[in-house]
Amino acid sequence: MSSPPSEPPEPTDTAPALFSPQLRQLALQLAAALAVLSLAWPYYGIRNEQLPWPLTALAIGGVALLFASLTGQAWWWRLIHALFAPLAWAASTLDIDPGWYLLLLIVLLLVYRGALGGQVPLYLSNGPTAASLAEITADLPEMRFIDLGAGIGSVLGPLARQRPQAHFTGVENAPATWAIGRLRTSALANCEWRWGNIWRTELRDYDVVYAFLSPAPMRALWEKVQQEMPPGTLFISNSFAVPGIAAEQIIEVDDARQTRLYCYRR
Repeated sequence: MSSPPSEPPEPTDTAPALFSPQLRQLALQLAAALAVLSLAWPYYGIRNEQLPWPLTALAIGGVALLFASLTGQAWWWRLIHALFAPLAWAASTLDIDPGWYLLLLIVLLLVYRGALGGQVPLYLSNGPTAASLAEITADLPEMRFIDLGAGIGSVLGPLARQRPQAHFTGVENAPATWAIGRLRTSALANCEWRWGNIWRTELRDYDVVYAFLSPAPMRALWEKVQQEMPPGTLFISNSFAVPGIAAEQIIEVDDARQTRLYCYRR
């Protein structure tokens, strides 16, 4: 979820991304359902038999997987397409009040809003990563550091406590994680916690830009970095390299998930 545009993909909070990758995936799932039902309903109707929903759901999942493979979707989208219809049918057989599904949807939106709007799920940076970032930026005691998609402040909190002379900014737009991060950083005078869209955030005033997003927005984010960050400043991406661009330095973090920090000098 086609190559990213040269302009930031989310110019407003109701970004075009809401109407591109996500709706394309929904259209693919609907196409699979229509393809299966357009054959199954007439077949079983002529035979005067009830539609076998378990087999139909499995068939929809299989066709959706085929469509996702033919259109070159990422592996996780293929998995989602294959499981969506069978799991939806299985859930419909459970004696669960519909209100619980609504509550679950609300909770997911509060926590994973970034995944819906920009293909950016919630990834939490850990303590060893914050320590590595402190080492990387040790020569910038009064740096201005911004975390794009700051989650619950797991990077900004430790860094702001360790570097009182520096200034830290976190940008987050998932309501639940923003609220947690705001509470965790509220006592830190050198930490600014913002509700905002990363594509609407100006990067001109920062010495270091840090992001832990996903592979999907990296090319567009790099273009934004090139357009806005001054020469000599530093862009650091956790785990996801910029496609086609060699990092100046790759830091191997000593943690359980073998985190890599990709450092790019503007």
